[in-house]
Amino acid sequence: MLKKSAALVAALALTALTVLPAAAQLPTASPESQGFDSARLKKLDDYMAKVVADGRVAGMTTMLVRHGKIVHSRIYGQADLAKGTPMTADTIFRIYSMTKPITGVAMMMLFEEGKWQMDDPVTKFVPEFKNLRVMTGTDKKGNMITVPVTRPPTMREIMSHTAGFGYGLDNRHAVDRMIQKENVLPTATQQQMIDKLANIPLKFQPGTDWAYSISVDIQGAIVERLSGQSLGAFFDQRIFQPLKMTDTSFRLDVARQARLAEVYQGDAASGKLVPAPPGIVRDLLSPTLRENAGGGLVSTMRDYARFGQMLLNKGELDGARILSPAAVELMYTNVVPMDVLKNFQGTQGFNEHVGFGMDFRIVMNPRAIGRMDGKDSYDWGGAAGTWFWADPTNDLFFVGMVQRLSGGVEDLRPMARVFTYGALVNPEK
Repeated sequence: MLKKSAALVAALALTALTVLPAAAQLPTASPESQGFDSARLKKLDDYMAKVVADGRVAGMTTMLVRHGKIVHSRIYGQADLAKGTPMTADTIFRIYSMTKPITGVAMMMLFEEGKWQMDDPVTKFVPEFKNLRVMTGTDKKGNMITVPVTRPPTMREIMSHTAGFGYGLDNRHAVDRMIQKENVLPTATQQQMIDKLANIPLKFQPGTDWAYSISVDIQGAIVERLSGQSLGAFFDQRIFQPLKMTDTSFRLDVARQARLAEVYQGDAASGKLVPAPPGIVRDLLSPTLRENAGGGLVSTMRDYARFGQMLLNKGELDGARILSPAAVELMYTNVVPMDVLKNFQGTQGFNEHVGFGMDFRIVMNPRAIGRMDGKDSYDWGGAAGTWFWADPTNDLFFVGMVQRLSGGVEDLRPMARVFTYGALVNPEK
């Protein structure tokens, strides 16, 4: 991406300081009325504007909500560099794994209806998994050595990535390589995905470790089986319509396609932003697209903020009751065994202070790990850099939307937290 002129940088900064119009779906309030210092929040503006001005992302939208009111929201840069399309408050983003918490809510709705219990074996709903095996190593020829599962994974483990399934997002583990070879993620139907997974071993015995996995896609198949609806229909009728999330879906019609942000990645040689290749970015107009519960949704900053506010409201927004307070609390309660957390060797930073609930990461003791969040804050993000966190202690929600694959934006999430909580000078308000 070409180095920006001083005029363009100034224009970006001006755009960044423009507050969202009154049409935003949540009410607005001044930062000071909700405990924030506006001057301190400018550090958040300056940092995110510089990320755009430096060409690390094409554009960005952010929103900070406290006590159900938008206290800070900004729009930076462009949605499409080639077309010169400006980023707007209703730009549509591929949210990838931020789909997972929505799937978790759907599962909890069915939980409240008595359709499943936490310790039910997954084979009760997916009998295709009755003969699962676990990889324990390889022989001298490089072939997998497997043993039967000691017991089927439970629903609690399916909800918390402790069931043992792989994902196929990289090729570092033999199970993930097998998932790639069998083309599990691109399958056209939920049934095809389940049938293929039934013949691929787990990485570990259920409940003995944590591995980011395809288990949320499995949840999507379970939602369809328990509800008798397609995943998209269930989401739309039971979550999106009640919450007025009008731009969140698995597919895009032609009219909304114009509002879709381009997905970029860094060019290995030049470091400049280039459009992600079609093989990586899914065709959202395809009528045969599998409704991917682990990463298939598109949404907007405004829509996802409404989802987050529903969670902070303990399951309700504007008179629409999605879940009970107890069900929401259960979602952000750690369910990973403490010995697994203490012995975790992966990249998610789990320990006795950071765990995982029902499709959320949970920060149980933020001060112990050097963070300023409130106790039991929960979060997740998407492959193209989108992120959110919800803080029930401070009744606060933040969502950030960018579109860059393959890294380069890892600092946005921690820095947004630093500047947000550094500005929350009167948390008792």
